[in-house]
Amino acid sequence: MIVCIAEKPSVAKDIARIIGAHSSKNGYMEGNGYQVTWTFGHLCCLKEPNDYCDNWKHWSLAALPMLPPRFGIKLIDDEGIKRQFAIIEQLMQHADSIINCGDAGQEGELIQRWVMQKAQAKCPVKRLWISSMTDEAIREGFNKLKEQSAYEPLYLAGLSRAIGDWILGMNATRLYTLKYGKNRQVLSIGRVQTPTLALIVNRQKEIDNFKPETYWVLATIYRDTTFTATKGRFDKKEEGEAAFKTIEGEPFTVTDVQKKKGTEAPPKLYDLTSLQVDCNKKFGYSAEMTLNLIQSLYEKKYTTYPRVDTQYLSDDIYPKCPQTMNGLYQTKIQSKTVYAELIKPLGGKALKKSKKVFDSSKVTDHHAIIPTGVPPIGLSNMEENVFDLIARRFIAVFYDDCKFATTTVLGKVKEIEFKVSGKEILEPGWRDVYAKNQNEDDDTDEKTTDEERTLPTFIKGESGEHIPTLTEKQTTPPKHYTEATLLRAMETAGKFVNDEELRAALKENGIGRPSSRASIIETLFKRKYIQRNRKRIVATPLGIQLIDIIKEKLLTSCELTGIWEKKLRDIEHQKYDAAQFVNELKIQINQIVNDVLRDNSRQLG
Repeated sequence: MIVCIAEKPSVAKDIARIIGAHSSKNGYMEGNGYQVTWTFGHLCCLKEPNDYCDNWKHWSLAALPMLPPRFGIKLIDDEGIKRQFAIIEQLMQHADSIINCGDAGQEGELIQRWVMQKAQAKCPVKRLWISSMTDEAIREGFNKLKEQSAYEPLYLAGLSRAIGDWILGMNATRLYTLKYGKNRQVLSIGRVQTPTLALIVNRQKEIDNFKPETYWVLATIYRDTTFTATKGRFDKKEEGEAAFKTIEGEPFTVTDVQKKKGTEAPPKLYDLTSLQVDCNKKFGYSAEMTLNLIQSLYEKKYTTYPRVDTQYLSDDIYPKCPQTMNGLYQTKIQSKTVYAELIKPLGGKALKKSKKVFDSSKVTDHHAIIPTGVPPIGLSNMEENVFDLIARRFIAVFYDDCKFATTTVLGKVKEIEFKVSGKEILEPGWRDVYAKNQNEDDDTDEKTTDEERTLPTFIKGESGEHIPTLTEKQTTPPKHYTEATLLRAMETAGKFVNDEELRAALKENGIGRPSSRASIIETLFKRKYIQRNRKRIVATPLGIQLIDIIKEKLLTSCELTGIWEKKLRDIEHQKYDAAQFVNELKIQINQIVNDVLRDNSRQLG
C-alpha cells in the first residue's frame, strides 16, 4: 500500500479524489492501492527546555545557556493531534512506500519529515512537488514524482532555521527576562522579531525627536501653470524676499522646451510580499489577513502556491497561459464577466513573452502568484478583492508597454531660473487594465506625482506676465510605518546593513521569509511591543524599552538575520554545512549570555 500524507484534510481529499482513493476511513481515505492521510499543519515541534533536563524546567540565569547535545522533536500536546498521529503512525508502519504531499516549500518539507521521523517510517519516500492544486497539476505531479533525497538540503535548511531560532529565542528570552524584566515582564527576543521591532522603534525615535525647520519656496504662475525656481528653497525669509523682489514686475521668458518619449512596462507579477503590500494599501488588510485569503484561494484551486518570493514565471508556464486566460475570460464576479473586455484585445494572436515575466533563472521552488484558470465561484468579498488584484496583474503583463511623453519647460525671470514638468499618456497600453477597475486606487506600485499631467503648449522665447509667490513651508518628519511599508522594509532590509555580501543576502531574502513576516508582525502586536493607530504602526513604551536595553546590537540589527539567511541559503544549495551553522550559533549565544551577565548598568523601568 502507498501512503500519501498531505498538510491539510481538504488537500488530502482533493488528492484522494484524483488518484482514486474514494473509500472514507477514520483519519484517511483508501482505494486504488493508496491510503491518503493528513496533518493539520505542524503535528510536531522541537522539544522544549524542560523536556531535556530538570535543571531547565525553571527559569534560572545559572542554567544558561541551554544547549542540548542533540535536538529532538515531540508531538504537540493536543488530543486531536495525538489521535491523528496515531492513525498516521499505523499507516506508515505498514506502508510499502510513502508519498510526501506536503506544501512544496521549506516549511512543508519540515512538517512532513518530522511526522515521518516521529512515526519511524522505514519505507522508501517520494515527493509530490506542485505549484497549484488544480486537478491537472495534481495529476501531472503524480506522473512526475521526485525522489525525497532531492529535497534533503531544503529540509536541512529548514531544520537549521528551527534549531537556530530555538537556540537564540529560548536563551535570549530567558536571559533578558531574568536580567532586566524584574520577574514581572517576559522580554521576548527573536532573530526576526527583534530586528523588526528595532526598525519600528528607530523610526518612532526619529519622529519623536524630529524638530521641524522652516524654509521658503519661490515659485511663479505663468499661463495658469506653476513654475518652481530651480534654486528656490531659502532657509532665511530675507533671502527669499530679496529673490521675490528681483522678479516682481519683470517678464517671464520661456528659455527651453524639451519633450522626451518614454515607455513604462507593466508592473511585475505578485509575490507574497507585494500582494500583502497592495492589499494593505488598497483595502487595509493586515499581512496575516492577506496570507489567509490567498491561502484560501490556493486551496480552492483558483490561484497558485502563495508563499513565494519571486515575481517571475518559469518558461514552461508560457504554453499554459492561453488556457489560464480563457478561464479568466469566463470568470464572473458578482454575475459580471469582469475580465472578458480586458482580454479581448489580446485575442487572435500569440501572447507576448517577455523576459520581464518569463525567466526560469529567477524561479527556484515556485513561480509568481497567478490565477490557475479555474473560474472562481462562491468567493467572499475579501477573496474577490485579492483575486481581482492577481487576475488584473496577470492580464496586464501581456499588454503593451504604456507610452508617454515627458515635457520639461524651463523659464527665466532676470537671473532666476524656473522649471515645470508634465507627463502625457500617448498610448495607455497596460494601464487600460486598471482604467475601469472598481477600486478607485491604482493597483500598481508606481507613484502618482504632480508631474503626471498634460502641460499647455509652450514655445521657446515666448514671454509674458507672471504672478510670483513665496511660500513658507516646514520640513516634515519621517512617516510612521504602516503594514505595507513595514513589509517593504523587512523585504529590503539590506539597505540597513553596510557589509556588501550581507546586503546581497538580505536583498534576496530580507528579514524572515515571505510566509513568516505576517506572523512576526502579529507576534509583536500580541506581545504589546507595537500597536495600531489607524493604519500606522506605533512602538509602545515597552517595545522602546526592550530595544533600548539590548546592548548586543547584533540582536537588534538586520545584520544577524542577514548572516543567517546567507548561510541558510548556502545550506539549501549544499555550499555550507548545517552542523557548522548550529555550532557557530552555540558559540554566539555563549558570548551573548556572558556579556549580559557581566552588565550591571540597566534595569527595565
